[in-house]
Amino acid sequence: MSIRRTALPRLALAAALAGGLATLAAPAADAQAPAAQAQAQPEHQFDPARHVEGRIAFLKAELKITDAQAPLFAPVAEAMRANAKDMARLHERYRADRDKPMTAVERLETRVKFGELRTQHQQRFLAAFKPLYDSLSADQKKTADELVSMRHHHHMR
Repeated sequence: MSIRRTALPRLALAAALAGGLATLAAPAADAQAPAAQAQAQPEHQFDPARHVEGRIAFLKAELKITDAQAPLFAPVAEAMRANAKDMARLHERYRADRDKPMTAVERLETRVKFGELRTQHQQRFLAAFKPLYDSLSADQKKTADELVSMRHHHHMR
């Protein structure tokens, strides 16, 4: 198995652990007429909530959550949904003002707001994840540890 083949699913899960994964998908040019493309997707824009259910399912599958662990996984899934919804709301708010020129101070203030929201999301996710982690088997913990470690390493680049 190649490094790429094993690294990509783990990187995707690591992003799911943090509650956010930006995936841009460009429709095939021949698949739809230009008018249908414009109607289906008015513009290509980031949507933090777009694939949250897929990220939740992926996390559940990768950690091999058992029926007994499902009640502890439910708050993790809800935290991921809430985080994605919060981030989508904030993006929408700033998207509405995207044509307005921003000063350097306004731009830095915006970055601080996004950073604060990410911190809140990490705290929400951690609070939900701790009880689940405590219930995981040694193999499940090893998978979770690797995924979180890979996520941290990815951001350190």
